Amino acid sequence: MDVSVTTWLITIGAMVLVLGFDVFVIGRRPHEPSMKEAGLLIGVFVALAALFGIGVGLFSGGRYAGEFFAGWLTEYSLSVDNLFIFVIILTKLKVPRQFQQYALMVGILLALVFRGVFIGLGAGLIELFSWIFFIFGAFLIYTAIKLFVDYRKDDHDDAVPDNPVMRFAKRRLPSTEEFHGTKLTVRLSGRRLITPMLFVIIALGSTDLLFALDSIPAIYGLTREPYLVFTANVFALMGLRQLYFLIGGLLKRLVYLSLGLSVILAFIGVKLVLHAMHEYHLDERLNIPFSLDVPIWLSLTVIVATLAVTTVASLIKSSREQSGAVPSDAH
Repeated sequence: MDVSVTTWLITIGAMVLVLGFDVFVIGRRPHEPSMKEAGLLIGVFVALAALFGIGVGLFSGGRYAGEFFAGWLTEYSLSVDNLFIFVIILTKLKVPRQFQQYALMVGILLALVFRGVFIGLGAGLIELFSWIFFIFGAFLIYTAIKLFVDYRKDDHDDAVPDNPVMRFAKRRLPSTEEFHGTKLTVRLSGRRLITPMLFVIIALGSTDLLFALDSIPAIYGLTREPYLVFTANVFALMGLRQLYFLIGGLLKRLVYLSLGLSVILAFIGVKLVLHAMHEYHLDERLNIPFSLDVPIWLSLTVIVATLAVTTVASLIKSSREQSGAVPSDAH
């Protein structure tokens, strides 16, 4: 896929304008978006992603359009899974509803930064070392197994992420007990104190960093085009802030989402390992009569089918639990 510098600049500029509008115009005042506002904006962001994918197909061909849609759907699913952790963080740290939009906005911007860094690192490693696909594949398979094991254990990990940065901040930095709007620090009685909002940002940032480690190998398992990797990630993060308020309780009804993601990540992990074997001509040495490279149409089919089955099965199970037909702890 031949992407000119001009195309890159136009794309980045357009996305900066869209994100800037979301951050500085829509999010200029801390508030809880209405269902109408959230639904409208999510519809706009999804439509923009769909139009972009169609444009990729028109200008670069169906293969690259398929890679974009497969990558976007996968990254969007991982980002929705992110929302589960965001809900836990904002609940445990008792962030007032009117300030949650600001916290989510910062969390999403941090996610963009971290993913941008990892996209660049991933592209550089792939360019230098074909064997990196073995590592990416193994990591995704490990992540898929961990997701499945956690699901079987009913391990939702309701604790706020704890790490050296969080521990240092809590132990070393004097802080207030109450929020002061969206301020990260405040001066009281002549002392500069940090507010609970800073702890929220640190927790969201550390979560974003961990999820970036999963998402970048996953997207590179579907396309090796940095342009598509970048755009799929940005479109996947657009509208997440509004989605948080729109589906709120629905997130808890997607009981099989982690299971579906484990299937998708395992599939992409195996795909990466097979691709690496193909790069080293192991299929020829083993006299395998077919290519080990998995076509993008198959990847897209597996992703769409898995997400569809996961969503429908989740809603059916949740509906039965609400009616009392199935015990809430049943799997």
